[in-house]
Amino acid sequence: MTDEKPGEMSDEKDERRPSGELEAAVLAALWAAGAPLTPSQVQTELASGLARTTVTTILSRLHEKGTLERERQGRGYAYRPLQDPQGLTALRMHGELDRDSDRETVLARFVAQLNPDDEQVLRRLLEDGE
Repeated sequence: MTDEKPGEMSDEKDERRPSGELEAAVLAALWAAGAPLTPSQVQTELASGLARTTVTTILSRLHEKGTLERERQGRGYAYRPLQDPQGLTALRMHGELDRDSDRETVLARFVAQLNPDDEQVLRRLLEDGE
């Protein structure tokens, strides 16, 4: 008998990685490649033992989220990121900002929590944009 509570998994059973971790690994492989890759090519780049079907599912989800574009290649697709890593981070930041109705307070708190170096960068960027 084990000490596990219903719904809990032991370390042996819990070998699944969070989908965000897998998505990040797939995106990293695509950015490193610098060209569209098929699911099989991504699987090879990852060298992680993931099944091709798992890689295909991750690529499809990223495409549905608008993170990747795909083009027909043979009977399947080749995928390419729509943004570089920094562009994707900026899109995520916009997404978080859009989730709250009080944008001014969110932005004020974000700025208040910046470290001095980041604050200087933001000030410079805002001044350059004027």
